[in-house]
Amino acid sequence: MDQIAPSPEATTGPLVVALAYDGLCTFEFAIVAEIFGLPRPEMGPGWYRFATAAVEPGPLRAHGGLRFEAEGGPELLERADLIVVPGWKGADVPVPAELAAMLRRAWERGARLASICSGAFVLAATGLLDGRQAATHWRYAEALAARHPSLTVNASVLYVEEGRVLTSAGSAAGLDLMLHIVRADFGLAAANSVARRLVLPAHRRGGQAQFIERPVPPAREGRLSALLDAVRAEPGRDWTVAAMAREAAMSPRTFLRRFIATTGLPPAEWVAAARVEEARRLLETTRLPVEEIALRAGFGNALALRRHFRARIGLAPRAYREGFG
Repeated sequence: MDQIAPSPEATTGPLVVALAYDGLCTFEFAIVAEIFGLPRPEMGPGWYRFATAAVEPGPLRAHGGLRFEAEGGPELLERADLIVVPGWKGADVPVPAELAAMLRRAWERGARLASICSGAFVLAATGLLDGRQAATHWRYAEALAARHPSLTVNASVLYVEEGRVLTSAGSAAGLDLMLHIVRADFGLAAANSVARRLVLPAHRRGGQAQFIERPVPPAREGRLSALLDAVRAEPGRDWTVAAMAREAAMSPRTFLRRFIATTGLPPAEWVAAARVEEARRLLETTRLPVEEIALRAGFGNALALRRHFRARIGLAPRAYREGFG
């Protein structure tokens, strides 16, 4: 940050309160302070006010070997217009019932609640996400869904807005969500101005799917492992059900039953996923034309590659190469 954050009284706009806790996720907190806490006189006196609320006694620790004390405490939640949970101590760390109750009371009086990354576990503990969608880091998606089966976890997007409850994916996706809030509150020009100051695009293409590692479901038993290795090694082959059944020395009917039981997917869907992974590898590590990559990965043509790639990754192949190549 390039200046000290102003006090909540320096401007007259919505009061944004970031939660602070022992084990604070430093980067996620810094996102909130950077977006809402810096002086921005060009935005006028109606810009956000910003404060930090420690939800447990200090001094507190933050990632990176830091110790800190926040100027405010839980009382700030009673007058906040927007409360942001910048991560949480861990996916397996319980959320204090008192904290969940305070957040729910804030929402009931009209405040917005937002989270970054694992902060979704805190908002889920309030019950306000029940029956709604939520985003979190893709590594935590299964744990969040298992702990809170009443909500739907969307592990593909950068953020989700469900009325006055907003959640974002991992770490840097918090920037996307905070810029979205600025855009909703002050308009596109304001969001673009903040983004330029951060040297960021005001809106990123694609979603979280482009960052997920190894999206091809592995085999859960060894019977078909040799066949799956062969498909990964030569995705460009004509892997029809009949060809795969012959490779596995099974009848097509037996093969289909065992393949789905082993991988959890029909053969065509699994093969398409393996081909997308090969295309992704080639886009990252070579300068081959997209048309050539489509052939090597087994899609036959660039149009088919683009269709499957966008469906699984959320970006066109060329856009993916720009970001990861």
